[in-house]
This record gives sequence, C-alpha cells and structure tokens, in this order.
Amino acid sequence: MLTQERYQTILQLLNEKNSVTVSELTKLLNTSESTIRRDLATLDEMGKLHKVFGGATSLRQTAGAFEDSVIMRENVMSEEKTAIAKYSATLISDSDFVYIDAGTTTSRLIDYLGNNKATYVTNGISHAKKLIAKGFTTYTVGGRIKAATEAIVGGEAVRTLKGFNFTKAFMGTNGIDLEAGFTTPDIEEGLIKEEAVRKSYMAFVLADSSKFRRVFAITFSELRKCCIITDRLKFKNFGKETVIKEVMS
Repeated sequence: MLTQERYQTILQLLNEKNSVTVSELTKLLNTSESTIRRDLATLDEMGKLHKVFGGATSLRQTAGAFEDSVIMRENVMSEEKTAIAKYSATLISDSDFVYIDAGTTTSRLIDYLGNNKATYVTNGISHAKKLIAKGFTTYTVGGRIKAATEAIVGGEAVRTLKGFNFTKAFMGTNGIDLEAGFTTPDIEEGLIKEEAVRKSYMAFVLADSSKFRRVFAITFSELRKCCIITDRLKFKNFGKETVIKEVMS
C-alpha cells in the first residue's frame, strides 16, 4: 500500500472512531509497527491528528455525554492545571464579585487565592468548603448535588444565578471547539454554566490544552464570549476567535 493510501485509511478510521492504536493499524494495513509510528508522527506534524502513546486521536473528538468522575480527572494534566490556577488567581481584585464554577482546575484556583476582600459564589461543594476554610466571604447556589462532579445543578441553581451580576467568572469546560464552542456532557451543568457566563462582566474559561478540539453533548457558550486561560495553545486558529492567555512556555 502506498504511503498516501495509508494516510487516507488512518484518517478515515480516526474520523469514525476518534482514536486508533498502533496495533490495530498494523493489522489493518498489514505493515510494521515502525512504519505506522512514522506515519502517525508525520500526520501529527501535518496537523492531521494527535499522536499519543500507543496510537493517535482525532483532532476533533466527539465525546457525547460521557464524563469521568472528579477523582479520575484530578491528577490529569496536573502541572498544567496548577500553572493555569496560579495565573488565574492574580486576576481577582478587592472589589470583585466572583463566580467560581465546579471543576478540578477551578478547584485548584482556590488554593492560590489570596484576596479576602472579594466576594465569592460557587456551585461546587468542595469549592465552597475550601473558600470558607480560607476565611473568604462565600455563597453557594441552591439545587441538586450531582455526585460525579460534586456540583450543584438544576432549575433552582439557575434561578439563583439570575439574581447575581458578577464582575468575573472562572469557568471549567470539558471541550473547546471552533464550531461547537465550550461544551459539557451534562444538560443541567450546561444550563448553570450558560447562566453564569451570561451574568458575568468578564468570563474566563480555565482549560488545559487537552480540552481543545473536543466536543461534548451540550454547548454552554460561544468562544467569543469568554477568555481562555490555558497552558499551551497548540492550535493557533483558536486565537482568532477569542482572547487566549498561555501560561506555560
């Protein structure tokens, strides 16, 4: 099989499955692992896919409604999340009325907050505990507690947010895509996020680079409505759609 034919087959399979392994490509294309690894490296350099350990993933991964638990996500991209959190903490001023969304990176943000004159609102159960422990003025929204993400969700939570006018919001996201915008797997969390962004003068999405070109079931905001704080921006075309701050060189 010619090289270009292998490339086409690999990309077609990725389009169908979102991810492939070296092993399955070796069998499918009847070639050696070294050849497949070279093909994946070349396609990665061409910006056609993500080369990962043992295989590759598509640039635009559609993940639907699946979501990992907080425990599973806590240690993923840990160094990157810490860098994002440290920078984000510097953006808060004394007079700010701040919304902090539930999520692992936003939780880490609280670890680096030093401003005890600002007022904080959150829909994260663990977030509220951390804010109170630091002596900050803290409010939570009302509603149902979602066990998987430890977030307060539901109609009552949305109604609570309608009465607030935040100066800044620090949001989490599961996916960032040029067409789909900021996405999340859960409808109820999506509604909370949408309302928080709508009620904020400035909204910042805290997202490590693994979130880009991933799409989940629910869009909660267009890219242009939020600034993005990330570790590294691999896909420069996102910078044409909104303000993006990279915090790691």
